[in-house]
Amino acid sequence: MKILVTGGAGFIGSHITEALLDRGHEVVVVDSLHPAAHHSKPADLDPRADYRWHSVADRPALADAVRGCDAVCHQAAMVGLGVDFGDVTDYVTENDLGTAALLRVLHDQAFAGRVVLAASMVVYGEGRSRCRAHGLVRPAPRDPGRLALGLFDPQCPRCGGELTSEAVSEDAPVDPRNVYAATKLHQEHLGAAYAIEHPSVTVTALRYHNVYGPRMPRDTPYAGVASIFRSALERGGAPQVFEDGAQMRDFVHVRDVARSNVLALTGPQPVAGPLNVASGHPRSVLSVASALADAFVGPRLAPEITGSWRPGDVRHVFASTERARDRLGFVAEVDFSDGMAEFATTTLRT
Repeated sequence: MKILVTGGAGFIGSHITEALLDRGHEVVVVDSLHPAAHHSKPADLDPRADYRWHSVADRPALADAVRGCDAVCHQAAMVGLGVDFGDVTDYVTENDLGTAALLRVLHDQAFAGRVVLAASMVVYGEGRSRCRAHGLVRPAPRDPGRLALGLFDPQCPRCGGELTSEAVSEDAPVDPRNVYAATKLHQEHLGAAYAIEHPSVTVTALRYHNVYGPRMPRDTPYAGVASIFRSALERGGAPQVFEDGAQMRDFVHVRDVARSNVLALTGPQPVAGPLNVASGHPRSVLSVASALADAFVGPRLAPEITGSWRPGDVRHVFASTERARDRLGFVAEVDFSDGMAEFATTTLRT
């Protein structure tokens, strides 16, 4: 197969590109080398791919890259929570307008293959929550006054009682709570609208949970928490853990994420709709910082719990992985301890 990978020079995209090439596929990469993710062209790119250094918004260039492709893997996006609401135009431009430009080119070329979209667990907002008295409930956005007092866990919106977090499935109501989440949901909606009007095309939205591993960018406001912790250790400082460190997430290795994309792009049958891509084993944010600190080569610097918090963050969200297993045949393989030990000693991208 000939496959276009947008964002194929990025953290996740480069692993997808490499995995596809290893399986004998021809890969065309389109990447703008956005400065939020790249300070320069990465030195670790697989030379077997055909690289096109432009934005997906460059429709003539993108049309040339798409021509003859059997499938499209859309990874190009601006990621992370960002700095503040001032990032809104950048996120909408890169994520929403970029996706719209890609789909317009596919429409113009009467593309008839598979489209795999890099979606995100951020569309869920808070994960699945259960109140002992009222069953499943949807917590309201967290109150800054309570957060300032160190009261981080959301409450039942009906009785104010404690909530128990459960694995969230793809059928859960979406509830984006920051700009990045809103743009990721809109990407899914654009893909779904495209699929309705193009019955020969299957659009798969892979909702990544917290991805980590080799080739993560260094510490930036747009980096994932694992990269931020790893960068702190490299600078000789202790990882700074927000809130009380008890926030629950699912950390999935980038090689597993790449394999999920390969399955969606090349598996025997296309799979439509959203799929969680996760390990199925939730971890606290503090446990990730501790695992990295324990495995890092250098002085043992225990994580520091700061009590700080960010508007737009959610408390707990982790995944049900049953649908990805049953429909896509995807089960994460990289062990958490092994993956974190590798990541603690890998060279981060600049």
